[in-house]
Amino acid sequence: MFLSSVFRAHGRYCATHPWEVIVCTLTLLCIVSMSALSSNTICGRNHHCPTEDVKSSDLIILTLTKCLAVIYIYLQFRNLRKLGSKYILGIAALFTVFSSFVFATSVLNLVDSDFTGLNEALPFFLLLVDLGKASALARFALSASSKDEVREHIAQGMSIIGPVITLDTVVESLVIGVGTLSGIKQLEVMCCFGCIFVVANYIVFMTFFPSCLSLVLELSEKTREGRPVWHLNKMAQQYVDNDVEEKPNPVVQRVKIIMSAGLVLVHANSHLRAPSGIKKGDLPRTVAGIFGEGGNRMQTAMPVWYYHLSSWMAMSPENMLLLTMIAALSVKYAFIDGDTDSVTKEPILDAHDEVDIADPGVSKEVIVQKESNLVSLEAPAFRASPAFIIGDSRDVSEDEESDNFYTKRYVDVEVQTSHIITGQSSMVEHVSKPSPHPPRPLDDCIAVYNAGNVQDLTDDEILLLVKQKHIRSHNLESALENHERGVLIRRRLILDDLDNKNSLQTLPFNHYDYTYVSNACCENVIGYMPVPVGVVGPLLLDGVKYFVPMATTEGCLVASANRGCRALMLGGGVTSMVFRDGITRAPVVRLPSAKRAVELKLWLEDAESFSLIQEQFDSTSRFARLNRLTIGLAGRLLFIRFQSKSGDAMGMNMISKGAELSLDYLQKHHFPDMEILSISGNFCTDKKPSAINWIEGRGKSVVCEAVVPGKVVKELLKTTVPALLELNISKNLVGSSLAGSIGGFNAHAANIVTAIFIATGQDPAQNVVSSNCMTLLEATGDTGDDLYITCTMPCIEVGTLGGGTILPPQAACLQMLGVSGSCREEPGRNASTLARIVCGSVLAAELNLLSALAAGHLVKSHMKYNRSSISMNGGISS
Repeated sequence: MFLSSVFRAHGRYCATHPWEVIVCTLTLLCIVSMSALSSNTICGRNHHCPTEDVKSSDLIILTLTKCLAVIYIYLQFRNLRKLGSKYILGIAALFTVFSSFVFATSVLNLVDSDFTGLNEALPFFLLLVDLGKASALARFALSASSKDEVREHIAQGMSIIGPVITLDTVVESLVIGVGTLSGIKQLEVMCCFGCIFVVANYIVFMTFFPSCLSLVLELSEKTREGRPVWHLNKMAQQYVDNDVEEKPNPVVQRVKIIMSAGLVLVHANSHLRAPSGIKKGDLPRTVAGIFGEGGNRMQTAMPVWYYHLSSWMAMSPENMLLLTMIAALSVKYAFIDGDTDSVTKEPILDAHDEVDIADPGVSKEVIVQKESNLVSLEAPAFRASPAFIIGDSRDVSEDEESDNFYTKRYVDVEVQTSHIITGQSSMVEHVSKPSPHPPRPLDDCIAVYNAGNVQDLTDDEILLLVKQKHIRSHNLESALENHERGVLIRRRLILDDLDNKNSLQTLPFNHYDYTYVSNACCENVIGYMPVPVGVVGPLLLDGVKYFVPMATTEGCLVASANRGCRALMLGGGVTSMVFRDGITRAPVVRLPSAKRAVELKLWLEDAESFSLIQEQFDSTSRFARLNRLTIGLAGRLLFIRFQSKSGDAMGMNMISKGAELSLDYLQKHHFPDMEILSISGNFCTDKKPSAINWIEGRGKSVVCEAVVPGKVVKELLKTTVPALLELNISKNLVGSSLAGSIGGFNAHAANIVTAIFIATGQDPAQNVVSSNCMTLLEATGDTGDDLYITCTMPCIEVGTLGGGTILPPQAACLQMLGVSGSCREEPGRNASTLARIVCGSVLAAELNLLSALAAGHLVKSHMKYNRSSISMNGGISS
């Protein structure tokens, strides 16, 4: 668009020649200011101006208006501060407003106009100020990563903001200018000044502010990363994409243009039409004519400067109040707000910064990676333990971005990984900045890669090697020796085959330490999934208070368990016991005949034979201890179910290793005709509902019990003990039996198990077995008014080391419970404690849900707390 190109060129000139523009602005300001101060017509000094008595009510209204104007400017100042500058941006913006005011008054002074009464209207003009324009332009500048980018971003911002501001200025001037046609003297004075003020503010903003912004960033560009000191703030990154993508509403723009045209006709008609009966001495409707000439001259020898100084020294009570408010807000901004806002800012680390490892808020895993082909526009230190990657300080190329295919930006939006929670997801843009030139030929890229100089290859060249099968997609992280870059390139590879190129935009991938994930938790990684984590508690379990983390997206779940914990606390807490411990693995083998299979079954059930197998099994690990063998027979197939303790690990790998060695021993020394079909024959049973797990148990078998006083049931849970007993029998026992459920004699144990599993790094798929639970209720107490509740869970499969527990966020949740890692004093105690916490939390949630159902509150609470008002398309759900 031609108009956008003009404003882009104008913005580029202001950004590339800041000194020239600023000096010219200041020179013009000084000239007109001196003209204003040297005026020969100053009311009260050398001119008698007509005055009117001011009513006390009018004085109160004017004072309140001035105070509101000061508060409004203060709030605008704070909005600019959120972009990362405490004083500079705000001072520049206020100077812009001040310059506009001086320009406007100077123009009126040059026509020798009278300002009587205009000073009382100045607060209304301050309310016309909108520093959001300055904030919008600053966001573009602050999103840059080098000096050249600052200039280009300012030019881009001017191309987007300039046309809108221009049209708004025209509309505002014409609308306010209608007041000059009213025939009311004071209103005409105010409207004329308002028009000049709006135009002057526009001129200064379009020249002085972008130049000042460019100059400030250029002078502050002294970091090791080649970026301004304070441009890395989240607010600038959060909205810059929206500023680019949000185009003015064409309907609104069309209405503004039509309105402007109509107002121009009104003004033209008023000024050009010669009304009948006009007298020769009437003043034309000009600036001087509107302001007029009032009062009489008087002789004085008082200097101008002395007059203004004495005017300030003789302040009225309302001016004292105004100055007191200004001083208070200044102190609040400089000192009090400084402490508050420091929470919303994050320290910036680079490759040379030192981190105090003794600080518990800083992760010991501080990883700073440098990569020439990836540019991070933000590198905050995530100080909340556990550690996502603290940040990366990468060398930034200052090559100008071109508009061709090779400079396409790939954006990742970080969601809920910052320790700052402001009510909305914290959004951070990360940009891959490939070479502005096309990729080199394939042979050249292969030569560079084979020479071990993979860091010299651009993202596009890496993609070329992946597509030509010279680098395996699943091996990108190790091939590039950079996990985050490998993930980014894999995302680009996937996006090339997707119809929706924005489908991964809100799936975050950066600020995460993938060294914990590689070869341990996941393959072909394209990001990570932030899930809200709530806390339940305290849960009083065996005399110890626990705050239980739960990761879930189901509203009311955490609140439900929390109310159950409160009821249990009032009843004296929960008692728990682990009555069986043993993870299982059941290989399937085949014998030549059913008779031979029976012979093997009888041999394994012999105590002496079991000792031989146990010796082989236990030799594979210092924690693996074989408890028992359960044999299942089907024709000539034999299913051998190993059950073993596994310390604090969940134990699937441990028991599989032991079972494999035992089968090898059995085949080599006793049954050479035995054929091993699979290390797992589904007789275990893992991640599938089964009667054998329900009966024999798997993992930790736990039972919890508690007594809830009848008063608590009635007053807190809003129901009665008889109602709970009847509901539990009808729902959890009869209803589940009628459905043919296996281990499903509960209200919603799976909810709690899954939430705790995700938060603590357990395998969520094992919820299928681990949520097997039977909830039983009885009346107790001398009069039967109290409630006795138990939960029996025979298959809780948990561990506190290995698997997902090695990830820092999940490890943090285990640390909350005091069960992270292995217990050296008593191996297996941490995992058993976690299993007891799971069962106790299930009991709390069962108690609350049954109470809500008995009281008829379930639907009401879910309608209130479990319905999002945000729809996928950004609208409001009905």
